[in-house]
Amino acid sequence: MPDDFLIAHNPEDGSRLPYLLRIPLGPDGVVLKARETWPRTGKVYCHRATGWPADPDLVEVVPTRSCVRRGASIDLVLDRGRENRSQFVLTRARGREAVFWQTARTAKQARPAVSLPTARGSGIPTLEIVVDSHERYAWSFDHQQVTTRRDGLPAGDYAVEVAGRVLASVERKSLVDLVSTLTTGKMRYLLADLSSLPTAAVVVEDRYSAVFKLDRVRPAVVADALGECQARFPTVPIVFCETRALAQEWTYRFLAAALAHAGEETHVKTEATPLTSARAASPGEVRKWAREHGYTLADRGRIPREVREAFDARR
Repeated sequence: MPDDFLIAHNPEDGSRLPYLLRIPLGPDGVVLKARETWPRTGKVYCHRATGWPADPDLVEVVPTRSCVRRGASIDLVLDRGRENRSQFVLTRARGREAVFWQTARTAKQARPAVSLPTARGSGIPTLEIVVDSHERYAWSFDHQQVTTRRDGLPAGDYAVEVAGRVLASVERKSLVDLVSTLTTGKMRYLLADLSSLPTAAVVVEDRYSAVFKLDRVRPAVVADALGECQARFPTVPIVFCETRALAQEWTYRFLAAALAHAGEETHVKTEATPLTSARAASPGEVRKWAREHGYTLADRGRIPREVREAFDARR
């Protein structure tokens, strides 16, 4: 039987590939640096590591059913019910070796032919995003002008704060996680928590069309559950963003806009003057004002023009 498939934290400080993978192939195994612990939403870039550390900080230890080298690829089958089949593809990019970790699903997933913009979100030079302390594999926002810090959030995974209070929050979901949350009934409670915030949304790292390609649950059940959630919680949109990168970009723009919009609302509340009512005053109001200011008027009849003009001038 093959050895276990090991995942550990990369001991190199500041590495953009925070995990080490040990593939049970050969006497010493194949050790790679990786960006993720599994290719859930897209192909994962990997790079050769010099070796496995003597005292690794393990993240996962998974028994292996088979691990076979086939040409320029390594087929790995793990002994677990979900996330068990994957492939490492060895290739060359710009003259250097590159390794991509993929599953059958991510290999078929089309990549949108778009380039992400580099302009600042809502003109904010650097946006501070609070990442929930329970978020295991957090986005890094490498492409955006963002600083992040970890803290506990009342709802959502990524948020912006004003004066220590959450202003806007985004709950991040993969398609698998979304389906699980919907079918177990947890989504209602999640949306209820998000709806208590001033601004919130749920972002999905996949296409809406992927819902109708599900094979382990009826697509209509998921589609109906999504429709029900949006009808019951219309202030919390559920946005499908096709890929992880686009979901991250959308979240950045959404949180930046929420912060900028909050500043505009504060400006209006503190500096705008109230508009006077366009409703015409009733005769009773005019008579009351006239008596309080020394005019003598009958209880009935026409109000003199000079009294009406004086009333209008002093309002």
